[in-house]
Amino acid sequence: MKKLPCYLLKLIIPTAAFIVAAFAIALCLTLPMPASADEDWRKLHEEVQAGRIKPLGDILDSLLRDWDGQVIDVEFEEDDGRRIYEIELLGSQGQVVEFEVDAVTGELIGIEGKNIKGMKRQ
Repeated sequence: MKKLPCYLLKLIIPTAAFIVAAFAIALCLTLPMPASADEDWRKLHEEVQAGRIKPLGDILDSLLRDWDGQVIDVEFEEDDGRRIYEIELLGSQGQVVEFEVDAVTGELIGIEGKNIKGMKRQ
């Protein structure tokens, strides 16, 4: 097998890298892109404005009226057609408790965590 001259190697290697990079970019552009977080929040805002789900502020006010803690995470999910706010609170003793609240009715439907009773307001 004959060796390629150095000047040809200098041309071939960058060209091959360019082709691989161009292919990767083209592949990314043709794949369906997931909805952006901004788009998700816009849809959620529209649902609140239309009155189909309760505003997060109302849910948090109600939750913090009965439970002591700081909000550390909020997620919105649809589970089997049910719209749910999942809210994590950090308690005064360092415990993390997750509350599941029905986004349509505002009803507390689940609580998970340790030392939950330690966060209940008197």
